[in-house]
Amino acid sequence: MRKFSAFALLREGLSGQAGWQRQWRSPEPKPRYDVVIVGGGGHGLATAFYLAERHGIRDVAVVEKGWIGGGNTGRNTTIIRSNYLHDESAAIYEHAVKLWENLAQALNYNVMYSPRGVLMLAHNTHDIQSLKRHVHANRLNGIDNEWLSPQQCKAFCPPLNIDRAMRYPILGGALQRRGGTARHDAVAWGYARAASARGVDILENCEVTGIRRGASGAIEGVETSRGFIGANKVGVVAAGHTSVIMNMAGVRLPLESFPLQALVSEPVKPAFPCVVMSNTIHAYISQSDKGEMVIGAGTDAYTSYSQRGALHIATHTLDAICELVPVFRRLRMLRNWGGIVDVTPDRSPILAKTPVPGLYVNCGWGTGGFKATPGSGDVFAWTIAKDAPHPINAPFTIERFREGVLIDEAAAAAVAH
Repeated sequence: MRKFSAFALLREGLSGQAGWQRQWRSPEPKPRYDVVIVGGGGHGLATAFYLAERHGIRDVAVVEKGWIGGGNTGRNTTIIRSNYLHDESAAIYEHAVKLWENLAQALNYNVMYSPRGVLMLAHNTHDIQSLKRHVHANRLNGIDNEWLSPQQCKAFCPPLNIDRAMRYPILGGALQRRGGTARHDAVAWGYARAASARGVDILENCEVTGIRRGASGAIEGVETSRGFIGANKVGVVAAGHTSVIMNMAGVRLPLESFPLQALVSEPVKPAFPCVVMSNTIHAYISQSDKGEMVIGAGTDAYTSYSQRGALHIATHTLDAICELVPVFRRLRMLRNWGGIVDVTPDRSPILAKTPVPGLYVNCGWGTGGFKATPGSGDVFAWTIAKDAPHPINAPFTIERFREGVLIDEAAAAAVAH
């Protein structure tokens, strides 16, 4: 396997859109494909890759309205973990983590996966009870998670402030050592290159403007800014805009879209060894390979397709980060941004067939989308190829909202980053 480093990527001019375009096929669309995937982010490209790799379905087109890696995939905060409470959630995220562990080898591409550990902090009695419940539930599912005292949290992550006089004192933490980070846009690029090498067409700057259904109601293809593309099956994986696209096919989804903010500091030498998260003060932080402190804030309290969000959300997060890690008070912010997340009422995804024959949907991940990327693509490819759900994604149906069989990670975790 060819090895890549950050310096090699820069040297070869492959760190931006222009350089990466020559890594995959971007032809004119064919009149018809077996499968069209709407959305060229991590999940959509992973789906195309696994359709070709595991199911031998290579007559696939991925249509993306912008450029590869330019949507939510390039705007997330790169956290990977599987320490979710409910059995259904734990199963799909653990499936993803296991794929993450060997993803660079599978794609022959360095996605910069770093299992540095994810530490979730407790600041009050409720936090302690909730996180210990997660620890026990994870262990029952065979997933690593352990409880640390404040002193053990400090030993694992020395920059943390464990002074009991803080507004939100650290009373302990739950640590998943196999959790960590990867480089977000490199994941999209790696899947794009690997899918293209297996015959998948990747159509950038190709916006879907309509979904055509035949007299029987079944899918016939998609209308795009580059013309009509026929398809036997269509999978929609367009984070932040899924409900808009599904409305084109007459399918309503229980989704709301929110702006989600994040920011990075100026780059500094290695100073922060893991990922730290706090549900109570809604802040999370890690250090990228470039040296930036990657800091995530919360979702705005209103529905919107904005990619900006309210400034006070990021300000509150920075106040909390500076109290948890006082040494970072002198850092300067380099840039901040927002993404759009689709959220279901139970904060768990929809990954399923739809009532429309030949139409499939993968959406509603909220803030959990990036960490699920390989697992989501794998089981969604299975669902499309076999026209039936994989056992792992079988619970994540649209019908559960009508039947009341929810997978309520919102109430379980308070925040699902």
